Amino acid sequence: MEEATDIINEGISKIIVNESDLGLAGEEGNVTERFQATPQGMAVAYGSLVLMALLPIVLGSIRSVRHLNNQKESGEQVETMTGKDAMMFPLIASAALLGLYIFFQVFSKEYVNMLLTAYFFFLGVLAVAHLTTPITAMLLPAGFPNENYHLIFTQGKGDKKEEVINFEFDRKDVVCMLLCSLLGVWYLWEKHWIANNIFGLAFAINGVEFLQLNTVGTGCILLCGLFFYDIFWVFGTDVMVTVAKSFEAPIKVVFPQDLLEKGLLANNFAMLGLGDIVIPGIFIALLLRFDHSLNKRSRTYFGFSFAAYVMGLLLTIIVMHVFKHAQPALLYLVPMCLGVPLFVALVKGELKQMFKYEDNPTPEEETKDAIKDVSPPNATKSVKGKEKKKAK
Repeated sequence: MEEATDIINEGISKIIVNESDLGLAGEEGNVTERFQATPQGMAVAYGSLVLMALLPIVLGSIRSVRHLNNQKESGEQVETMTGKDAMMFPLIASAALLGLYIFFQVFSKEYVNMLLTAYFFFLGVLAVAHLTTPITAMLLPAGFPNENYHLIFTQGKGDKKEEVINFEFDRKDVVCMLLCSLLGVWYLWEKHWIANNIFGLAFAINGVEFLQLNTVGTGCILLCGLFFYDIFWVFGTDVMVTVAKSFEAPIKVVFPQDLLEKGLLANNFAMLGLGDIVIPGIFIALLLRFDHSLNKRSRTYFGFSFAAYVMGLLLTIIVMHVFKHAQPALLYLVPMCLGVPLFVALVKGELKQMFKYEDNPTPEEETKDAIKDVSPPNATKSVKGKEKKKAK
């Protein structure tokens, strides 16, 4: 399943670049005039959005710890975001967003969305299958005639032969893919908001699991860069809102504000972009892995950062409701998700240790740490003393 994981990882990266801030908004990014949502309907809608935002962060963070441990045990090379990648990310996201804006201005929205729908159908089926394969395997009867398969695809001859695809799977995986394809067909046929949310949540969980920040410093660079990116594209231009209106793909989670009146046929949606879940989520997941590295039972930094995310999201909803305008959620999430855990680390005297932590330290750094752990505290002083005596 490693090839499928790489495809999902690459696809999710593109999703986050393309929509890293649809923000939190009413239908099509604005408060609709056709239907005035009731207080009860708004409470249900925004409460559901908050729950859908929290679920991927919790599950994705826990899965990211297991994923990192599995990579280290297998000796697999771990791909993480570097400081340079973090600095370039807002620029790449801006270029992608502007490119989509121009694309929608030049070409017909229907044809563009047709291509996007086909792409997200394939990517969404893979994302959901990755999460549900263990569940499908458990539900299948013990007598299921399982068989393993190995798909290898190479290019070139002799010494120039290169492996392009190396994919191992079994019949249980095939059954899971077929079931997930039925979900994809439903999404293609109806574009129903429930199918959209299933795909969106699958993208978000996989994104938090696979998109790993190596250090807290890298996370700070990424979040700060996207903080200013968000402000510029939402408040400075109409590009973000235009793309959000035109882009028909499961890159956001939605919930109808008129569900109580119209049931499953409701169509007045509040929305939250996946970028507002995944971007803070990968930083919160990093803090959970830092908690694990401290070898303590408590998950202090994960707990505080998670609570800060909840407060930032609630603040976004309140501001949007007061000003009746779509809000860039990262404007409120970034200060909360960065400020709270850093302040806690400062109070606990672990700020330096937090910034020194790396998911994947280089061999030289691992050697230095091992020497520090093994060497007694006075070893350095005694060596220096001997050198002084020799000098005399």
